[in-house]
Amino acid sequence: MSNMRFPRQEIVERVRKQYPSGTRVCLMRMKDVQAPPIGTFGTVTAVDDTASLVMAWDNGSHLNVIYGEDEVAKVEATTICYGQKEEWTSRQKAREFFLQAMMGCDPDSSECSRYSKIYAELVMGRSLCTD
Repeated sequence: MSNMRFPRQEIVERVRKQYPSGTRVCLMRMKDVQAPPIGTFGTVTAVDDTASLVMAWDNGSHLNVIYGEDEVAKVEATTICYGQKEEWTSRQKAREFFLQAMMGCDPDSSECSRYSKIYAELVMGRSLCTD
């Protein structure tokens, strides 16, 4: 007989609402020797009946995120600047980064205009911000 305890249905439904298919996440902690490296990004493909996240990791792994054991952070914003895509688990950190970039550039430069546009979009709450 197994000692494994399954989460209540209410918890499963809450996790499904919190992480719908397509949600982007970043791995913060995983207790598995075959785990992707911490900081790996991935896409939630489903939430199973144990409230675990069924994953498609960007590095090709498909190891699930186990409810109550492993930890991920949702991607809050994606920025594209000079063709470089960056995913941010903290909108605040993204704003701070682009504010610092604005403070370090010539206010009349196209570079500063790019940073300002992305910063404004982050402040407005957009999830995809481009230059």
